[in-house]
Amino acid sequence: MECRAGCGACCIVPAIHTPFLGMPNGKRKGERCVHLGAQGLCALFDDPRRPACCRQFQAEPAFCGSSREEALLLLADLELLSDPEGESRD
Repeated sequence: MECRAGCGACCIVPAIHTPFLGMPNGKRKGERCVHLGAQGLCALFDDPRRPACCRQFQAEPAFCGSSREEALLLLADLELLSDPEGESRD
């Protein structure tokens, strides 16, 4: 599946618990990444400083659904199931 231009759900929903460029404390779930541009594209996409978790993420229907709204919901559900720090990082 091709990444849906303008979506950016994967740059908003998941928490990133490790520091990275521009976000020295990581990123809380639901927080927009500072590298998500106005067009919904990652400014670090081809940059080696892009977090490993972001490099590993692959757009798939199971995660991205058929719309940005569906992607936000699907990823939020996955984040609740997989976040090792749970609700403490809300």
